[in-house]
Amino acid sequence: MMDAAAFPTLMKPVLTAAATVLLASFTARSDASSKDVADTVNRFGLDLHRRLASEGGNIVFSPWSVESALAMTYAGAAAETKSEMAAVLHLPDDETAVHDGFAAIASDLRAMAETSRREIADPERRGGPNTALEIRLANRLFGQAGYPFERPFLDLLADLYQAPMETMDFIRESEPSRLRINAWVEEQTAQRIKDLIPPGLIDEETRLVLANAIQLKAAWRDEFKPVPDMPFYANGNEEIRVAGLTEQRSFGYRRIDNAAVVSVPYAADGLQFLLIVPDARDGLAAVERSLDTATLAACADLPQRAVRLHLPKLKLEPAGIRLGAHITAMGMGRAFDRPKGSADFSRMAPRKPDDYLCISEVVHKAFLALDEHGTEAAAATAVVMMRATAMLPEAEEPVNVRTDRPFLFAIQHTTSGACLFLGRVTDPR
Repeated sequence: MMDAAAFPTLMKPVLTAAATVLLASFTARSDASSKDVADTVNRFGLDLHRRLASEGGNIVFSPWSVESALAMTYAGAAAETKSEMAAVLHLPDDETAVHDGFAAIASDLRAMAETSRREIADPERRGGPNTALEIRLANRLFGQAGYPFERPFLDLLADLYQAPMETMDFIRESEPSRLRINAWVEEQTAQRIKDLIPPGLIDEETRLVLANAIQLKAAWRDEFKPVPDMPFYANGNEEIRVAGLTEQRSFGYRRIDNAAVVSVPYAADGLQFLLIVPDARDGLAAVERSLDTATLAACADLPQRAVRLHLPKLKLEPAGIRLGAHITAMGMGRAFDRPKGSADFSRMAPRKPDDYLCISEVVHKAFLALDEHGTEAAAATAVVMMRATAMLPEAEEPVNVRTDRPFLFAIQHTTSGACLFLGRVTDPR
């Protein structure tokens, strides 16, 4: 095992270039793993989306961020705790494939951003957007100084998730530790995600925080025309007027049960924005119930069709959400030490009858803005571990898709099919 105090405090994020070089070796041998991981991200994302949707209103969250943070936590789980986590997260049986798959997708996303930067800087480039794709992926462990974390756990997360350990003193400096973690998240998300961990959530019993952050800024392959005023039926019934966007050209398009799906490409290959628009103004709930991962996987490569597309401008910035109760209800109670004494993270740190780790809370926050130029999105997730002291064919005429009613959306990594962001809009105001 490795004492966390042996690790220096790291005040800067891991360099993207170094991470790309390190992870590149996983890409070739992990293509199948990345497909499996994409399926797990989407399955868990849909499960969580349906639970959040039951509360109504707009939703934006990152299945990639939440699943990444929990996959890092899973690396330290054992026995029945591990089995429950695998079931709820829909992880494949091969644990090596899980971690390799996350590494492979992260590597591909970083490589896409690097390729975009090179293309933008090419002096012979002609046409296209002038803004390079921005993707920042970051993981970090914040651990109590002197706590006996297991060396294999720390090595795995450092190697495959690029998640170094930064030592903290939660026991004597709980509030400064919280502020430091929130500052790291804010830095990694270009100041879009602030105050991720609310006051009081970190205390003297906290021993480890596993944090994931993702920030994305992508230009459309072709810009939209702004529309100053378009109708939208908020919550499926109230007609309001909002600023919108429109464009007629070739988009990915297909019909699913009671809805149309349109994919809008970004300038950088490998990413797209998905719109899932119900046929009925009040049809969102029915589409949410029927949407499955096979449909999302098929959306990664939709046939092209002439489409006249209308959609609202968006800026979604909801408050942070606590996911612990949702995840526990989904069947992952042992990880949260329910029933008391059941949590087993002995691959993370030694488990003693009066001193063992369990998850105290999972907090998540996301941001998304969409206009005629492109999309900006960011999200962050923190898993707080505490010490426990008890045990279709082409048509000549374009099809008209008018997004004037509650709808679903996703930002999808087309190579794997993974949804980096997922959400719904019931009222774009």
